[in-house]
Amino acid sequence: MTTILGIDPGIATVGFGVIRAEGAKIELVRCGAILTPAGERLSLRLSQIYHDMLELIDMFEPDAISVEELFFNNNTTTAISVAQGRGVAILAGQEKGVPMYEYTPLQVKKAITGYGRAGKKQMMEMVRRLLNMDEAAKPDDASDALAIAICHARFSLSLLSIQGVNSPCSTI
Repeated sequence: MTTILGIDPGIATVGFGVIRAEGAKIELVRCGAILTPAGERLSLRLSQIYHDMLELIDMFEPDAISVEELFFNNNTTTAISVAQGRGVAILAGQEKGVPMYEYTPLQVKKAITGYGRAGKKQMMEMVRRLLNMDEAAKPDDASDALAIAICHARFSLSLLSIQGVNSPCSTI
């Protein structure tokens, strides 16, 4: 089985989801969030994300890490801090030698629901069903991270991947 660590990047909350996948079978291992205190200096928050990511990688020994690409509309300040959190999460994976993959929100939604404009509740419900969970993962960031992990499982175990065709999903 392949172990995949999905990451929903952020600065206050970094969602993580660990799944195991083999063929069409996927199973939940663990999910949750890295939380950083709002009043802390950015450098301390980034350090915490980095060290917590290293701990997650050591704990679950993923074969791959999938990370959501950033999408933002108007709030540039938030986007910059989220990008910094995303960067240290990627750095942690690189430092540990784990292959990294990126997916856009549209790609994740299509992989989970078949519809690129699916809403948050629809996504959470599909993740819950796909992983046979009694209730949707909390916080929402954990559910998003599981969706990102499932997206990677669906691509990486597809015939296109097995046959060596380059995917439009992976940008790293």
